[in-house]
Amino acid sequence: MKTTITHNANQYQIDLSKPLDISIAITNKKDNVNAWYIDAPKIEPHRDKDFVGSIPAGASTNFYDIWFNPHSHGTHTECVGHISAEHQSVNRYLQQFFFLAEVITISPSKENQDLVITKEQLQKALGVTAPRALVTRTLPNTAMKLNRQYSNSNPPYILEDAMVFLRELGVEHLLIDLPSVDKEKDNGALLAHKAFWNFNGEVRLNATITEFIYVPESIVDGSYFLNLQVAPFENDASPSRPVLYKIE
Repeated sequence: MKTTITHNANQYQIDLSKPLDISIAITNKKDNVNAWYIDAPKIEPHRDKDFVGSIPAGASTNFYDIWFNPHSHGTHTECVGHISAEHQSVNRYLQQFFFLAEVITISPSKENQDLVITKEQLQKALGVTAPRALVTRTLPNTAMKLNRQYSNSNPPYILEDAMVFLRELGVEHLLIDLPSVDKEKDNGALLAHKAFWNFNGEVRLNATITEFIYVPESIVDGSYFLNLQVAPFENDASPSRPVLYKIE
């Protein structure tokens, strides 16, 4: 199933039957990827007195409850409502779902006791490219990212001036394989989030950050089309399923 896309006077062909899913699913397993000091998600039959919502338990249907936190338990997309006192919903602000995206790979550099992504690294990786959506893979890149328990591990993060660079470059949708673009414990400064959304200026309401993706090594750096779909929760963040399509 191939289609031709016209974008900025250029034509691109992609094969819709060959999606490259870069999301991490939410499971009911204890080794589900996790961050921010909370328990693993739960997916289990609903119980009410003698009723158990499971066919093996005697019910006519499977009727499961799900408990999770989008920021902690898998791939999620967030809007500025994540750091705003005003309730702002990613479901409301993300109204377009198809973008020309660039995939880059960066090995975070050591700064004091932290691993960070710098402006200079982003400039080098992007060159003259100015994508609307940017997919950032960090090294080392192993399948352990699908199950890692990030709480109290001080993961890599993006420096504030690097985020200013991305904002000024015109990146509207940033995707990364980390639990946050900010330092795990920063006393609530949230410098990278604020810089990306221009929180202290003209706020970029339609810009999004997607965290906890996983980009396998089989996906090489370069240009792709991105389909960024979120579950329709009226919340600052929602589980999401970003899918790439190779340009043929």
